[in-house]
Amino acid sequence: MNAVPDVSADLPSAVPDQARRGALLAALKAALPAHCVLHQPEDTRPYECDGLAMIRVMPLAVVLPETESQVQEVLRICHRLQVPVVARGAGTSLSGGSTPHAEGVVLGMAKFNRILTLDPLARTAIVQPGVRNLAISEAAAPYGLYYAPDPSSQIACTIGGNVAENSGGVHCLKYGLTVHNVLRVRALLMDGEPVEFGSNALDAPGLDLLAAFIGSEGMLGVVTEVTVKLVPKPALARCVMASFDEVNASCHAVAALIAAGIIPAGLEMMDQQATRMVEPFANAGYDVDAAAILLCESDGTPEEVEDEIARMSEVLRAAGATRIAVSNSESERLKFWAGRKNAFPAAGRVSPAYYCMDGTIPRKRLGEMLTAIQGMEGKYGLRCPNVFHAGDGNLHPLILFDDNDPEAVHRAEAFGAEILELSVALGGTVTGEHGVGLEKLNQMCVQFNEAERERFFGVKRAFDPAGLLNPDKGVPSLHRCAEYGRMKVVGGRLPFAELERF
Repeated sequence: MNAVPDVSADLPSAVPDQARRGALLAALKAALPAHCVLHQPEDTRPYECDGLAMIRVMPLAVVLPETESQVQEVLRICHRLQVPVVARGAGTSLSGGSTPHAEGVVLGMAKFNRILTLDPLARTAIVQPGVRNLAISEAAAPYGLYYAPDPSSQIACTIGGNVAENSGGVHCLKYGLTVHNVLRVRALLMDGEPVEFGSNALDAPGLDLLAAFIGSEGMLGVVTEVTVKLVPKPALARCVMASFDEVNASCHAVAALIAAGIIPAGLEMMDQQATRMVEPFANAGYDVDAAAILLCESDGTPEEVEDEIARMSEVLRAAGATRIAVSNSESERLKFWAGRKNAFPAAGRVSPAYYCMDGTIPRKRLGEMLTAIQGMEGKYGLRCPNVFHAGDGNLHPLILFDDNDPEAVHRAEAFGAEILELSVALGGTVTGEHGVGLEKLNQMCVQFNEAERERFFGVKRAFDPAGLLNPDKGVPSLHRCAEYGRMKVVGGRLPFAELERF
């Protein structure tokens, strides 16, 4: 296992000196109201990290603009002074995607929190990036509509952050990720130029840059407006909870459901560690004696749901389910899902800290991965409950550790790195919906070769030639990959650079 290099190794060496720092603050204060510019340590401290609290960096300043013109002016100032900018929504990213730059500005978009229009006939809504995910569904509810992507953090996370990370949720198997539910994005480039991706129609001419922009982690532009699709609420939704006495059997059941042509509205798995962690917190009615449980949801007309529930139950029993419970009311269905969506806060009750991973593998190899994680628990001396989107093989292992113990922190990082690298070895990828951020830079060196990473940088340069938008995230530098592979780099130069690498 390779050691985990210091994140600060990738930070640019050319940082603002005191004179430019003073010029920056003066320019920001002149462009924005006084209450929109924060630069004292006691004011900027709350922004030093996002959901990945293992990495903390104090920014040079935090700005909280209230209008698009103010965002433009901030970007123009930072572009002129060559100051890095990190856009931030609610700070719920679990990969360090909105971790500040030590000599940069945090651009907080929390005040852009208005739903501009909601068209029930077109089934669309135009919202600002600071609107909470759940708030869109709440506003659409009187019209019998809702916004489909539902990450577990939906009560707090913002649509701008969802666009940056291409967020999903427990119902993404049937209804898709953010990229499948957004029609149009308006954004500002680093120099303040406004651009639009997509359109209000279902398709737009030219290159599909909307799909490239969604999931770009704030590295290409700053979102100022989003047009989202709304979908009708189903007439009925019911959830099946199936218990298994073997983890492998539950994994085979996932593949069997898909093979039978059943696409559940949601298909989630929790192992015994996870159910025993969650049940005292959420009282969801989980079978804590089972080695693993599956949550399978069916939605549609009452006739469709009844038929699909019967087919699901048949497949699950054939796959080895020892117990099947079906929600009999909407409140019971929500109770089943409340347990799943509260897995992360439940982890906070049983451990000082947790490290949530995000690897994706082929469904047929889920059993292999979970067995391997059990072995890693002994290797690193840390517990790891598993709760994840089984339908698309998107794993969320929760590594429990004590963040007051530096050695335990190191073991947790190494544990997570091994999980991600095994995901790649099993034919998967290092991330499904949490993004790369700072967390997975090393594993990007494992998954992608130098030529592939250069393509990524090419896209970055096309939008942000100076590399000032959320720098040093997402795509690792050659130096980082060289260091992760234990290759010596001196003065920023590789030895024998003419030789083929990797």
